[in-house]
Amino acid sequence: MESPVFELPQSELAALKIKLEAEYSAFAAQNLALNMARGKPSGKLLDHNNPVLDTLSDHCAADGTDARNYGILEGLPEMRKFFGEVLDMDPERIIVGGNSSLTLMYDSIMRLFVFGTGGNPAWRTLPVLKFLCPSPGYDRHFAITQEFGFEMIPVPMTENGPDMDVVEELAAGDAAIKGIWCVPLYSNPQGICYSDETVARLGRMKTAAPDFRIFWDNAYGVHHLYEEVKLADIFAACEAGGNPDRAYYFFSTSKITFPGAGVAMMAASYAERKEILKRMGIQTIGSDKLNQLRTLRTLKDAPTLKKHMAELAEILRPKFDIVLNTLEAELRDGGYASWITPRGGYFVSLDTLDGCAKKSLELAKNAGVTMTGAGATFPYKHDPKDRNIRIAPTYPTDEELQTAMKLFCVCVKLATVKKLCGEY
Repeated sequence: MESPVFELPQSELAALKIKLEAEYSAFAAQNLALNMARGKPSGKLLDHNNPVLDTLSDHCAADGTDARNYGILEGLPEMRKFFGEVLDMDPERIIVGGNSSLTLMYDSIMRLFVFGTGGNPAWRTLPVLKFLCPSPGYDRHFAITQEFGFEMIPVPMTENGPDMDVVEELAAGDAAIKGIWCVPLYSNPQGICYSDETVARLGRMKTAAPDFRIFWDNAYGVHHLYEEVKLADIFAACEAGGNPDRAYYFFSTSKITFPGAGVAMMAASYAERKEILKRMGIQTIGSDKLNQLRTLRTLKDAPTLKKHMAELAEILRPKFDIVLNTLEAELRDGGYASWITPRGGYFVSLDTLDGCAKKSLELAKNAGVTMTGAGATFPYKHDPKDRNIRIAPTYPTDEELQTAMKLFCVCVKLATVKKLCGEY
């Protein structure tokens, strides 16, 4: 086993730097143009879903409703039944939206900001607004709360989800804290799954704000790479804790079928659902029922979806194996980085030595591999230790990914050695 790089004498670091610079120059000479910046499905994944496009010879719903026409604000009954079966919840909680769960999240913040909920003041009328942001986390979540002027408070992640001691203390002590972002299964980017105890504590914790909301983005709820991981019921946890209206639940088929043509949903307590539909009824007469039908006719039911996701996992698993095996072979022994092996989801999260993430990504980009920017997984794009990198392996071909990961590891090593040599 190699000595950790940070224990090497300066003479060995200098020699290692020369070697790594030569390896880096060889990659740079290949004029690569590979993009791993976002968690996009590959062409092979999208092609697997093409049967969705061939299902609309009949445009009537199960009850005879013509899906080409206006109406059914909350979504087709069979679409809500499907989501209820897949996610193990009462369909009467569910509202079906357009193609994007992110839009539903944005609209939910907007409603609370403009109108408030449950008789509480509209958030826009309050002098200060704050939001808890488990970090590393999803940059799109952070962008929404930043857009509305919230002070975003980073919360450290543990192997069981957000550090609940920190969450409970903050939420109980400040009425300006209005909510928390959660990706509870295979979290973006670390792949962490919330434990049953974490879910229970989120449901029962005391909050200074009576209208505190959990934004429960279960984006990867069926994206298992290996065995299925069960997630505790957030609605049951909130009800048991005496806070039945606390959770807003979001999900979509965007990475199950097509990102531009999936079906999104949100769910809430029965009282909150009624209030949400009242506002939505002004905003729209109904979402795309034709897309709901074609999605249903392909995915059909929970067993069919499970088979479909297992087939997608067969395409995805080799990509994760390439990433993890390359990291293991190239970075483990020298102590250059640490990472979590995810059991599902779309990302691998890697931590460099402090102060090396930004430089590693800069080197990769200059050599032709674009990745998610440094700091993106933290509020305000500020990683206080400059160490977290989100690896998105899903879009490149396996061959491209192998090349990209080898280059990436050279970049991490070179950035680390330059840091230890005092070059930045």
